[in-house]
Amino acid sequence: MDNYQIADTFALLAKIMDIHGENSFKTKTYANAAFQIEKLPMQLADMDAVSIAAQKGIGAATAQKIAELLQTGSLSILNEYIAKTPSGVIEMLSIKGLGPKKIHTVWKEMGIETIGELEYACNENRLTLYKGFGEKTQHNVAEAIRFYLNQQGWFLFQQAAEIAQQFLQLLQTQLPNYSTVITGSLRRQMETVDSIDLLTTADAEDVMQLLQPLDALTLTEEQPSGLRYQISNGPQLVIHTTSTDTWGHALLTTTGPDAFCNSILASLTSTNFATEEALFTAAQQAFVLPAFRDLPQDVLNTTAIIGSEDLIQPNDIKGIIHSHSVWSDGSNSIREMAEAAKAQGLEYLVISDHSKSAGYANGLNEERIMQQHAEIDLLNKQLAPFKIFKSIECDILNDGSLDYSDAVLNSFDLVIASVHSNLKMTEEKAMQRLLTAIAHPATTILGHMTGRLLLSRAGYPVNYDAIIEACAKHHVCIELNAHPRRLDIDWRWIPAAVDKGVLISINPDAHAVEGFADTRYGVLAAQKGMLRKQQNLSSFTLQAFEEFLQQNRAAKTLAG
Repeated sequence: MDNYQIADTFALLAKIMDIHGENSFKTKTYANAAFQIEKLPMQLADMDAVSIAAQKGIGAATAQKIAELLQTGSLSILNEYIAKTPSGVIEMLSIKGLGPKKIHTVWKEMGIETIGELEYACNENRLTLYKGFGEKTQHNVAEAIRFYLNQQGWFLFQQAAEIAQQFLQLLQTQLPNYSTVITGSLRRQMETVDSIDLLTTADAEDVMQLLQPLDALTLTEEQPSGLRYQISNGPQLVIHTTSTDTWGHALLTTTGPDAFCNSILASLTSTNFATEEALFTAAQQAFVLPAFRDLPQDVLNTTAIIGSEDLIQPNDIKGIIHSHSVWSDGSNSIREMAEAAKAQGLEYLVISDHSKSAGYANGLNEERIMQQHAEIDLLNKQLAPFKIFKSIECDILNDGSLDYSDAVLNSFDLVIASVHSNLKMTEEKAMQRLLTAIAHPATTILGHMTGRLLLSRAGYPVNYDAIIEACAKHHVCIELNAHPRRLDIDWRWIPAAVDKGVLISINPDAHAVEGFADTRYGVLAAQKGMLRKQQNLSSFTLQAFEEFLQQNRAAKTLAG
């Protein structure tokens, strides 16, 4: 059990105790322990009992519970609270904006024990009768419940792709005489999926025998065209079976989406196509890459000339833009991150720790900025020709202004401007903040445009067209935040940005060296938006990146 799992256990304990109205001193003790454990640089599992008890925020009593967790994999006190708490009440913790104290009111005072009952109560306007639940809160809870329920059974591309590779390898290894590939929404590189789809020429009976010993799978449907399984704590696994003669037709139809497939198949009467390419030729249609098949038809009409060789690829990334070090809320030193980037063959690293208003993330005040810049200057002498650029992820404040004076902002090589606070905004308020920040001459990149967290938070509403126009006018790049839970800007708007001459910047928002790998998910999302490497800032070589920064600053000066 790693530190994150231990921290999650104590955080859940604190929340459930709060739901039961327990002593706030006890609940805060466990909540604080969770916070401190998550930040520890070493694993508790590798420490002895004395060392564990000596850690900040962990006393003797908490250390005993950690020992219990490490030895048994569970915590008896948490199990006791869970046993006396309706499962629906615990599930309410998944509803954004509904904290433990409000859940206590919902359960103990309103007598509501499920999310469905709570949604119904919102529709009946019952929540406003209770302390802490005004009309706005009730509306937000209802919206959050609808969002949560709509997302059930869905998984991030990253999560599903990792599982899919395991099953793909299993079938390819154990049934080597047959063809097996990933199909469905994963093949189309959708950011979230509700199933893992595989297409195989193997017989369904052979597949069933192969998968039968796996405890994590439950067979839920068996048909001539394939099998459907439920993966324990995972998405559905759908095995589509076909013959070699109809492979092309089956690959098209299982890849989807239906509207696209129907448009291609409309003029065909046969299903006997050994390849997709042969099917497209017979339909007198240019081949369309799977990643493009979700695009609107008017955009699709322009994609026929774009092949996979034209699209941005993971190895086109030349530098890491947007990364956090131990100076704010990252896990690695600047040197560690730079050396790791250099070892991966990258040419530069942009350190963009949080700004001073982000107190929760140890944001940098003016004095610490000067100290960090001195460290970067020294490292650049030692690591040349690799280069570290001085940046900041600067908070966009409520009025749209940035977090420092112009003099401080001008000390950075580039500035990433992002919204991190007061995310519950109307479109009017969000646009006022964003457009003001975009117009600031120091802003180089607009970070995670909508603040969305896939399957968790919808993000604040924005007018994409207006933002893209503003970025074009003020020479601001738009980030495609590559974290699998963000992928923000939405790929659907990349064609519009590129059409206006706005550069996309695929950035991992890395808080540790391991986070560099997330760039791949940003690239896959960008491919769906037909992005080429020359349209992506982080694909620029070191020399081209330096020239861009000089030209960008000059253009802003002239425009201003």
